[in-house]
Amino acid sequence: MKRQALLAGAAAVGLACGSAVPVSAAPTDAHISEISYPSNDADFVEIAAPAGTDLSGWTVGSVTRGGALNSDESIVTLPKGTVVGESGVHVVELPLTNSVNTGAAADGAYGASVFVVSAEGKLIDFKQIGGVVGGTGVTASKSSKLPAAVRGQQAEPTGAKASGRDQSIQLKCSSWESGTPTPGSAPDSSTCDSPDSPEPTETSSPDPTDPSDPENPANLLPINTIQGNGEKSPYAGKTVTTTGVVTAAYPTGGLGGYYIQTEGTGGDNHDFAKGSHGVFVYSKDTVGQVKTGDNVEVTGSVSEYYGQTQITVDDKGLKKLDAAAAAPKPYEGAFPEDPAEREALEGMLVQPSGDITVTDNYSTNVYGEIGLANGTDTLRQPTDVARPGSEEAQRIDAENKRKAYTLDDGGTADFFKTAKDTPLPYLSNDKPVRVGAKVTFTKPTVVGYSHDKYRLQPTGFLPDNDELTPASFENTRTGVPDVSGDMTLASFNVLNYFPTTGDTEPGCRAYTDREGNPVGANRCKPRGAYNQENFERQQTKIVAAINKLDASVVALEEVESSDKFGKERDWALSQLVKALNAAAGEDRWAFVPSPQTIPETGDDVIRTAFIYQRAEAKPVGDSAILDSPAFHNARAPLAQKFQAVGVDNPEASEFIAVMNHFKSKGSGKGPGNEDTGDGQGNSNADRVAQAKAVDAFAEEQKKSMGTKRVFILGDLNSYTKEDPMQVFYDAGYTEVGDHFGATPTYLFGGLTGSLDHVLASKEAMGTTTRARSAVPAAPAGAVTGAATWNINSVESIALEYSRHNYNVTNLYQPDEFRSSDHDPLIVGISTGETPADEPSREPSEEPSEQPSEDPNREPSEEPNEQPSEDPSQEPSEDSSDKPTAGGSGAPSEAPADDSTDSSPVAEAEDNDDAAGSGGSDSQAPAAGNTGKPSSGGPGSAMPRTGTELTALGVGLALLAAGAATVLISRRRSQAQR
Repeated sequence: MKRQALLAGAAAVGLACGSAVPVSAAPTDAHISEISYPSNDADFVEIAAPAGTDLSGWTVGSVTRGGALNSDESIVTLPKGTVVGESGVHVVELPLTNSVNTGAAADGAYGASVFVVSAEGKLIDFKQIGGVVGGTGVTASKSSKLPAAVRGQQAEPTGAKASGRDQSIQLKCSSWESGTPTPGSAPDSSTCDSPDSPEPTETSSPDPTDPSDPENPANLLPINTIQGNGEKSPYAGKTVTTTGVVTAAYPTGGLGGYYIQTEGTGGDNHDFAKGSHGVFVYSKDTVGQVKTGDNVEVTGSVSEYYGQTQITVDDKGLKKLDAAAAAPKPYEGAFPEDPAEREALEGMLVQPSGDITVTDNYSTNVYGEIGLANGTDTLRQPTDVARPGSEEAQRIDAENKRKAYTLDDGGTADFFKTAKDTPLPYLSNDKPVRVGAKVTFTKPTVVGYSHDKYRLQPTGFLPDNDELTPASFENTRTGVPDVSGDMTLASFNVLNYFPTTGDTEPGCRAYTDREGNPVGANRCKPRGAYNQENFERQQTKIVAAINKLDASVVALEEVESSDKFGKERDWALSQLVKALNAAAGEDRWAFVPSPQTIPETGDDVIRTAFIYQRAEAKPVGDSAILDSPAFHNARAPLAQKFQAVGVDNPEASEFIAVMNHFKSKGSGKGPGNEDTGDGQGNSNADRVAQAKAVDAFAEEQKKSMGTKRVFILGDLNSYTKEDPMQVFYDAGYTEVGDHFGATPTYLFGGLTGSLDHVLASKEAMGTTTRARSAVPAAPAGAVTGAATWNINSVESIALEYSRHNYNVTNLYQPDEFRSSDHDPLIVGISTGETPADEPSREPSEEPSEQPSEDPNREPSEEPNEQPSEDPSQEPSEDSSDKPTAGGSGAPSEAPADDSTDSSPVAEAEDNDDAAGSGGSDSQAPAAGNTGKPSSGGPGSAMPRTGTELTALGVGLALLAAGAATVLISRRRSQAQR
């Protein structure tokens, strides 16, 4: 389809929703009816309006996910004489940002936005491509390049994206959907259902005879009649009068209204079949006149705003009643998973009970909202527990959507932008809100709905009413999990560790804090901190995490490749080791030098690397880097052989570690690399090719390095059941974290999953059929356990160095928490013998009179194999793939390829492309089920100490206490240093 063929009209279509804000047009007004962005660049925007409407001087434009004008060509002013024809539409040729074509990086739910402004400067419509998974409307920048009416305004998510390369999104039957572009002809609306008009009854009149006369009781409609039993009110567009008790009021925070509920309703006996007895009253004119408990009568027009029924009341539409009214009661059962039952609680008081778990805190520091899920588990990425496209994956996806809902803060404030000086709700260092934590509701909330989510609103704006905080959260922080073994091997993505800072690059821009101070590099060659002050904040956290992790060998991703900055390739790595040793107070750590020859393929500004503790491990021979065309868009794998130190037969402990960082899911080119919608995202074919190349590389290293004990590890940008992982399973490798029930290492869009993996060859696993617990008699080189240390993914990004002083509530601490966006995964390895210098130890605690739980028994529960929510969501590797969050709801949780997006708020599953930047341009944490491994096994989150029990010490202590069971476990001795 050529651009010239697009300039035609289309029939008028019905509009999605009435609105009290300028970004949504009324059904009879002009509005955007179709947006097309096909692969042949034949982009257009269709405006529907009554025939004869004069569009002369109207402005049509497109902004990126960051809210900026995509290019000078992305805004046009319609010439004089432009009039809507008899078809009822006018088509405008307009280039859109192409990020939406690959916006399915995660869930494909976040794209560019299109606006229409009248000749008089009024914002007619502002629609965002996507946003179906809780996406927030893009907030337009305040650039002078944009019309004044658009600046700072929030787009309305359509909830739709083009399902194919040559599809558009169209407004059909009051909702947006994908279809074949129809410039010049409107979608067929003849099959659209009209809302059923209720029959008049003694208590229901669809058209009050005199809405201005609220004294006449015959005009009063019960709230549940106004709400109706469907998603939309049957009275939308009509003026009604009703009464109710004020249950929540929001004079500050942005909601600009209050909830009322029919007196005496609610409680556990609520009849869902009768609909909701509560409704939101949007009234900036009267919200300051009411308080919780007031009995009021309101008159106003009914509409659906972002999916929530509301009554818009002006300054004359409120009457406070003197008559006493029975207070409504909160519904106190489990929050329903049936959408119809949730709808039947919209606007009503609820205080949920039962098992509830935090499953998303990504946008808590921006919008004050927390993702929740019914049950004791987080919501899992479907492809982390089931094969992509399978019925099981589809079942998990559906279950995630049923279980998910949001705890909000009673406002629309953006604590990242316009409300930087307003204290954040919920978040603190002493009471962290971590993904996987148990939630207990202690006060009532009101059920609201917006941006495709049911939201539990506190009864007031929390920053102004901290005493109304409705819930408490379990603190799930733990020490390093015990994986036994005499040696340990870990994988850790350190999120753009760049000692070369952004201020050293001419022209490098910075992300700034609330006072305008630079923090992170903004799309520069150095991708981390902008200056030394912020680099030291970043390094302090990484050093704390690695030293406390205390692994013998640590494989690192996202370390600066210093040869790209005129230094030795290993310079940045040497700076990290120097900082680790300084913090440890001894010469503990060393790094594996790069080989002499570095291939050009896979040579990025970030790289993989190994560091190790001198007293516990040492490299044998030189490292090797894979030179393969499969890694043209990723980091070249690095292999090194290691052996234990301080054992009688070190050769028996030798193993090969092959470190990787595969291409992410955020973008893709070539056959098989487009997102097919099966959950694997973009570049799946490339990751499969990379997995095959690594498998072959590992076979070569087995021969050249002289051992079959191989660990393939790193950030593979693939969830556990996806195609690239199958390559390794088919080759005989075992995913060690999955085998031992390790918790997920990452979170994206409210779903937890593992992108970070350790795969062991049969020889490295040893007895692969043993239970998920340590085996004291494991052979040399065999795995003894594995666990994730959830210090990053489950924590709020507000703790990151890159968010220092972004809000008046400054949560940065010089500790390990949120040192990165990925969690470290640690594996225990047996050397097969007792270290020569291992001393005996006394037990650190008095023994119990009862025998200790057998550490070799099966865990009481299987790891979280079934999910309980987006994301959407596949990892994105490009910093440039990250959307900007804006507006009053949750930020969109799917990255897209938009190099013009400059906000550091956006969530992405990985940040590893040359276009990326900013320290942590990612706003995404990751999570583990309950925040700690299952009890009883090697994944147990029991903290390690410097005085660990030896087998003899434990045995003697238990015998002295009269215990009948002697437990023997081998621990890596701290005295080996």
